[in-house]
Amino acid sequence: MAKKIVFMGTPMFSVPILKSLYQNGYPIDCVYTRPPQRSQRGQKINKSPIQKISETLNLEFRSPNSLKDNKEELEHFKSLDADLAIVVAYGQIIPKEFLKLTKKGFINIHASILPKWRGAAPIQRSIINLDKETGISIMKIEEQLDTGPVCNSYKIKIENNLNAEDISEKLSNLAAEKILDNIDDIFEDNANFVEQDHSLATYASKIQKIEGQINWKEDAKIIIGKINGLYPTPGAYFTFNGERYKILKVEIGQAQGKPGEVLSDYLEISCGDKKSIKIKEIQREGKKSQNIGEFVLGTKIKKGSFL
Repeated sequence: MAKKIVFMGTPMFSVPILKSLYQNGYPIDCVYTRPPQRSQRGQKINKSPIQKISETLNLEFRSPNSLKDNKEELEHFKSLDADLAIVVAYGQIIPKEFLKLTKKGFINIHASILPKWRGAAPIQRSIINLDKETGISIMKIEEQLDTGPVCNSYKIKIENNLNAEDISEKLSNLAAEKILDNIDDIFEDNANFVEQDHSLATYASKIQKIEGQINWKEDAKIIIGKINGLYPTPGAYFTFNGERYKILKVEIGQAQGKPGEVLSDYLEISCGDKKSIKIKEIQREGKKSQNIGEFVLGTKIKKGSFL
């Protein structure tokens, strides 16, 4: 008899993994995702990427607002009689009564090398922290957040100037490949789950918009880590004459000046360590993003300005 899988995910990060399972013949009995969200002005309903791909692949999906104290959803999940649940950035805490309802448990694909960077924003935190590497961990879900035993981890290097979007794509594609072998081992009871060393745990707390504000007294590499780690949202930014400017892409420079000083009309800006950053792409508040050549034609930020 074919094994029955429940998949639980929401953002684009989850999509290649669901597609890989489907294309390789694994039976997806049901998909869970977060419900559609209204746009800021309420004019448009935005379906999650996982809902969209589920509709394309003609997979049954469900999008409850919450699983907590949801008896109807609990009964439906129980009726699925699933062998395994695979969770990839679902965005909801899964109550303990659900965790008992599959024969092989709940497996989570987490975007870090556990126990480092447990929590909501592991990719962003690893880049902001200037880590040299990151990866994915395949683990069993327990009641506490990201504390379950791990069967396998897979690492990649964080190369210079890769941003959170780049790393997310790399890790998602890696997970889409590696999950297939791990599922087979789990179904055949050959997976070896090892307890994490909880004393080494660090936490990747949810990103707050205020964290994006740039302090030009910091070293250039710290500022670049923030810009890359917070790309594309919420973004790293500075203010000038009361307007906010989001920096999207940069490279390091060697020019010197006072922290926050604009050293050229093409927005090379001095940092706190006698180095600078050269802005390559920028977005003025309420406007579209521009490369620096387009931006400087209409900006009042000139050489000698202070940010």
